[in-house]
Amino acid sequence: MTLALQDISKTVAGQTHIHTTNLTLQKGTMNVLLGATLAGKTSLMRLMAGLDKPTTGKIFWNDIDVTGMRVQDRHVAMVYQQFINYPTMSVYDNIASPLRLLRKSKAEIDVAVRKTAALMKLTPHLSAKPLALSGGQQQRCALARALVKDAGLVLLDEPLANLDYKLREELREEIPKYFEASGAIFVYATTEPEEALLLGGNAVALYEGRITQFGKTPEVYCRPCDMVTAQVFSNPPMNFIAVLKTGSRLIFDDGQSAQAPDGLADGQYTAGFRPHHLDIYRRNKTSMEFNGRLVVSEITGSETYLHVEHKGERWIVQASGVHDVRSGDALSVFLDPAHVYIFDGDGALAAPADFGRGA
Repeated sequence: MTLALQDISKTVAGQTHIHTTNLTLQKGTMNVLLGATLAGKTSLMRLMAGLDKPTTGKIFWNDIDVTGMRVQDRHVAMVYQQFINYPTMSVYDNIASPLRLLRKSKAEIDVAVRKTAALMKLTPHLSAKPLALSGGQQQRCALARALVKDAGLVLLDEPLANLDYKLREELREEIPKYFEASGAIFVYATTEPEEALLLGGNAVALYEGRITQFGKTPEVYCRPCDMVTAQVFSNPPMNFIAVLKTGSRLIFDDGQSAQAPDGLADGQYTAGFRPHHLDIYRRNKTSMEFNGRLVVSEITGSETYLHVEHKGERWIVQASGVHDVRSGDALSVFLDPAHVYIFDGDGALAAPADFGRGA
């Protein structure tokens, strides 16, 4: 069972929403579409579902061309960020509704509804109306109605974005469990790199309607193929600084230098590093020190985000705990060179962080 997008694109009113794209998803895989708002996640999912027809290219399901096939005739389930339930029907009837449209027997429907309701922790609420439920329970109901179809392709478009933290964490655990049991192709859209890492599987990095990288989620995170993908897979955004490779050294500003990775030619590069790898304390002897000025700080309780200006560049430091630092104060930040990515003049990855030993 495969879903294959071959040279598809989507243009609306002269604007390109999806650039020419090739992508093949395999049976039993979790695939996370990761990108900022307007990156093209929903547009790509609507093409997969058959809600929209591509401007160019074809879509194949199990080697059958389904490009012009109606969404009703495809074995697809989709859940949106704005969950929808039938308010006058019970939770049981909401979940059962797609099976009744498929003319399943009463016995088949009952078994499937109760199994899916148990997975979504809705069994005590089967006789209730959706509006009597909490927001999280209403979203569970919408998810259950999609999952009960036993569809070969399940599309989840930021389904947890409107829920509070606790409910998001619970459902993030439950969705992969269902995925493992179903054998379907799951496609899950999110703007959050942390959510992509929690869900695992494969990651599809999207930027302005283009797939910049596709692969195992940890691999895409640890070895982004270019600066754009590194930005997509970093929240807060990755920090950058110019660096010169000469001989065996990487030369930074402020008189800092580090051992260069093997095989890197002499020349000008861009170094990238994630906010949680910057620190306001020197943790080890190899850490490089950079001088800056605090622009603003954001305290969340468990972490403090320090926006630091360094020679015209704005860096973000993700520091553990609460730090009472005033805007305008001089601030030194420290960086272990093992956590630095090296990108070439075209923005392509020239050397991964930790020089291949992890990020």
